[in-house]
Amino acid sequence: NFHTQTSPHKQSNQPHNTNQPINQPTMALVRSVRLRVPSCAARPGPAIGQALGPLGINMAEFCKQFNEKTDSLGYVKDIPLSVTLHAMKDRTFTFQVKSPPTSFLLKKAAGMTKGPGEPNGERPAGFVTPEMVYEIASVKVKDEGRWHLPLEGVAKSVIGTARSMGIHVREQSDEVVV
Repeated sequence: NFHTQTSPHKQSNQPHNTNQPINQPTMALVRSVRLRVPSCAARPGPAIGQALGPLGINMAEFCKQFNEKTDSLGYVKDIPLSVTLHAMKDRTFTFQVKSPPTSFLLKKAAGMTKGPGEPNGERPAGFVTPEMVYEIASVKVKDEGRWHLPLEGVAKSVIGTARSMGIHVREQSDEVVV
């Protein structure tokens, strides 16, 4: 009979025993926390302690693992990095290290020590070249959650951040590109 609908999923002929647990994970996630930590220089202290203490995570162990990982990734000391830490019910943790903030990379590329007090369109706070923008975009596109974005789209986002900081994008000559 062609009117009978069939399920696309195979059904087992064996009865399901409801008394046994079904592949429950051994570690349950308690909470995820986002931190900004200096590379190769994490130390147990108030900044990290306020985030990790309530989760029962050993701060010294996190700092040790974080410093080892950022050192192995080739980061120079004291570069601010975004970290997403996942705390488990058994007080263990995992974490992912992301690239430095776009604003930090732009300030470094423009040779600035800090951002402007107030952005001024007539008098830029600094300049970066299109090559610098694409270099920053190539660093940012490697972050988790951005691998699928085209490099051009990430570069446009970097340019937008630069504009909001009062940094102009231009060629080495005095001609303004953006």
